[in-house]
Amino acid sequence: MSADLPVEEPARRVSPPAGGARETDAWDRSFRPWDLYFGVVWAVTLIFTIAAPNSAPVRATAFTLFLLLAPWYVWFGRAELMRGPDSRGALVYIYVAIGLFVPPAVLVGEMRSAAFALVPQCFMLLSMSRAMWAVGVLNAVPVIGWALWWRPDGEAIFFNALFSVVSLAFSAVLGSWIIRIIEQSAERAELIAELEASREEVSRLSAERGALAERERMSREIHDTLAQGFTSLLMLVQAVDSELERDLPGARRHLDLMADTARRNLAEARALVAGGAPADLNGNSLPDALRRLAARHGPGPAEVTVEVTGQARALAPALEVVALRTCQEALSNTARHAGAGARAAISLAYSDAALCVRIRDTGRGFDVSAPSGGYGLSGLRARAAEVGGSAEVRSAPGDGTLVAVHLPLPPPSSPSLTGSPA
Repeated sequence: MSADLPVEEPARRVSPPAGGARETDAWDRSFRPWDLYFGVVWAVTLIFTIAAPNSAPVRATAFTLFLLLAPWYVWFGRAELMRGPDSRGALVYIYVAIGLFVPPAVLVGEMRSAAFALVPQCFMLLSMSRAMWAVGVLNAVPVIGWALWWRPDGEAIFFNALFSVVSLAFSAVLGSWIIRIIEQSAERAELIAELEASREEVSRLSAERGALAERERMSREIHDTLAQGFTSLLMLVQAVDSELERDLPGARRHLDLMADTARRNLAEARALVAGGAPADLNGNSLPDALRRLAARHGPGPAEVTVEVTGQARALAPALEVVALRTCQEALSNTARHAGAGARAAISLAYSDAALCVRIRDTGRGFDVSAPSGGYGLSGLRARAAEVGGSAEVRSAPGDGTLVAVHLPLPPPSSPSLTGSPA
């Protein structure tokens, strides 16, 4: 009696996944089709009852009892269907609906066609086991009651019983299959919701990681440029203060250096804001930029020399920035920690596979195994790692310091910046 069981699908409604991947299940969008379906089955059953061969009083009794099923559905059942399965109200609705259906179906056999509307509702509102019991009652009890009340011949009982068994089997197979499909759909909807939530979490974490990486990059840039420039300004201010009364020419020279340092800091700040190349690399090759950097640390007792070996060539901007910042950090440390009169040498070695940058000073050195609260050396290693390179620091007390950075290079594809052989 339940060939229409596909209508039971609303029983397993799920909430729409986060992110809007699924607005709602197709069977949840409107209850009007279900109302229409129930109304059609109910009206057709009444027509069958009017046309039944039973006596008028019997048909009238069955007709009157069956009429109550419609207001019961509208007043109570529809709200339960919209609320969902396995509630106490759902059990009350199904039990009362069966009570209103069975007596008319016993009196008039044609009334059993109403099961086409009630069987789907059992699967919509009850668990699978309870739904099967309710469907069994809807299919079997009316036939048994009809046989006991009217005492028909054996052939009529056989065919009605056979139809009831087939209908029950069909209801069980189709109902369980459809419910399993709906449960799988609900499971998949939950998985989609979890997947979208995971994607949102990954997106959030990626954004946070990107922001952290950008903060670290900016911290290194500020440390290697502005902070070092301000440190130089402080050192020059101290030098000027000590020279004002006894060495005016020296004080003026240091004031000129202060102005030059301030201009360079301003240029670096503008480059950071604009996201462009460092000021020293703007329009200059890497060897030229390093020579300009070395010139600012000399001449004098702190003279810095630059040696370029191999075939110099234009490199990716990221690689040149790492090389320049490495030299800036190393020379800044030399000026602050190596001691008076310490000399430094920059070695820039090009090969087909790598660029090696080495900065050695003759200062007092330090114990590299001792803990350090500074940011410079760790930032130097992080810079090199970002472009696939490596950084090494060697030093010992009284033995100077060596900073070496190894940066892998793509095969050379442009002429040498220092010119081609004749």
